[in-house]
Amino acid sequence: MAAGLALGTAGGAAFHAAGLPLPWMLGALFATMVAAVARLPVEGPMQLRAAIVAVIGVLLGSRFTPEVIDQASQALVTLAILLVYLAVVAGIVVPFYRYVGRQDWTTAYFAGMPGGLSEMIELGEARGANVPAIVLAHSLRIVITIALMAFLFRVVLGHDVGSSNPAPSPALGVADAALLAASAVIGAALGIRLRLPAPTFLGPMILSAAAHLSGLTSSAPPNLLVIAAQVVLGTILGCRFLGIAPAMLWTAGILSLGATALTLALAVIAGLAMRASTGIGLDQALLALAPGGLTEMGLIALAIHADVAFVALHHVVRILVVIVVAPVLIRVVQRSS
Repeated sequence: MAAGLALGTAGGAAFHAAGLPLPWMLGALFATMVAAVARLPVEGPMQLRAAIVAVIGVLLGSRFTPEVIDQASQALVTLAILLVYLAVVAGIVVPFYRYVGRQDWTTAYFAGMPGGLSEMIELGEARGANVPAIVLAHSLRIVITIALMAFLFRVVLGHDVGSSNPAPSPALGVADAALLAASAVIGAALGIRLRLPAPTFLGPMILSAAAHLSGLTSSAPPNLLVIAAQVVLGTILGCRFLGIAPAMLWTAGILSLGATALTLALAVIAGLAMRASTGIGLDQALLALAPGGLTEMGLIALAIHADVAFVALHHVVRILVVIVVAPVLIRVVQRSS
């Protein structure tokens, strides 16, 4: 376990130094995944998983700020286009993983749904899906998407992507820290009691969102804690690959490239529809629709001086819709299969 955490930390630091996307989580995941595939003696601290997932839930809940909600009344058309886009992506990419990737319906469903990595893993594992396949599908999707978007904006469109830094978070006072900690602890307990899907994730996220929307706090978990959470989660996920054949990694990479290409093609079509109906720039629409991380797409939006709140709103809605809808639709998928 100590070897796994040390290797995960080193991998995250290496990805961070190289300026790669989601460095601490994906770096830890990649380093420990390689070690696991090579059958080295590494293990993830599974005992910490519930706490780590709660921290990530609180972090995601902090994205639900009054500024984002204010954008909702001005973006009803683009949000409607987003919902149609999500339905089309799910309707195309899930069968792609089922028939081209030859995965079972449950695994194909959570690999192809346009949700976040942590959420789809949590929900997929609860339904008995092949977790390593879901990890590979979404982690590779994120890396491929951000690499392509960075190339598009920097090389093709000439934007200076990556030069801007996000605004610093508000200072975390004692009251803020207590409120966020309570959101994590009480939210996890309520999530379990209410039998929510991925309870230790969704419960803290809901309470954190409520606290931020009500104006009780505008703070997020400390950056060091978020980094540690990402390293631990990446290490846990990477160590799941003990015994996985390298051939599976190659196959997953090809599948993810195909799925990402399909998704981005649909994002271009939806972005053109947004531009035609509301007049927003295609670059801003693509950032709002691209299947990358909320934070990373927000940083690119900041660098090219796009509307960060608009981009954040659409990614928050995307994640929330998929979290709410995915557990309901999977019952239909599992019955039909």
